[in-house]
Amino acid sequence: MRIVIAGGHGRIALLLARRLRDRGHEPVGLIRNADHAADLAAAGAQPVVLDLESSGVDAVAAVLAGADAAVFAAGGGPDSGAARKLAVDRDGAVLLADAAVAAGVRRLLVVSSMGADDFGPAEGLDADVAAGLRDDPDGLDVFTVYQRAKGAADAAVRDRDLDWTIVRPGGLVDDAPTGSVTVAASTGRGTIPRSDVAEVIAVALDQGLAIRRQFEVVSGPEPIPVALQRL
Repeated sequence: MRIVIAGGHGRIALLLARRLRDRGHEPVGLIRNADHAADLAAAGAQPVVLDLESSGVDAVAAVLAGADAAVFAAGGGPDSGAARKLAVDRDGAVLLADAAVAAGVRRLLVVSSMGADDFGPAEGLDADVAAGLRDDPDGLDVFTVYQRAKGAADAAVRDRDLDWTIVRPGGLVDDAPTGSVTVAASTGRGTIPRSDVAEVIAVALDQGLAIRRQFEVVSGPEPIPVALQRL
């Protein structure tokens, strides 16, 4: 399968690219910075320079044309402000979903965030952020904006006619992979290695699992394929 990964230079994305390559798939990574192309190539992914923040549906759909699946693993980054949480974590995910619909790519997997529905509705979020940026750029609760942006993006993806999967990992760590997880609509607090999140995505794509399912995932006792087959 040809699988296009938005946010291709992210840590989960690079781990995913290696796993997809090892399974015989063709990963393609979307990056903003051409200097990152060598890192994608080393991970087995074809780099494509495309900035989701400055691209429209047609441009993204052109890259998705002929793909079998798309993955949204992009993010504004831990040090970005509230405006980029909206521009990337929300609007970027919606853009990729709309481009997938336009390109006829039915399979879409989104890396979201645990508890993204617990921070209130997204209505008025843009106005709240704009007011905060105008009046007090350091006073915004950026984490709340991030969670609300993720929740809004997930709702938009669920509303599209796509074979979506929404993965909401717990606290991300760089520990060695365990290959075992707990998945549920709500798992409770926990952590998970980024490499295990990448494996969850790879298994879901490779085996066609968790279609039209949204779930949280943390480290746990169940092998990843078994846990996904139960959903």
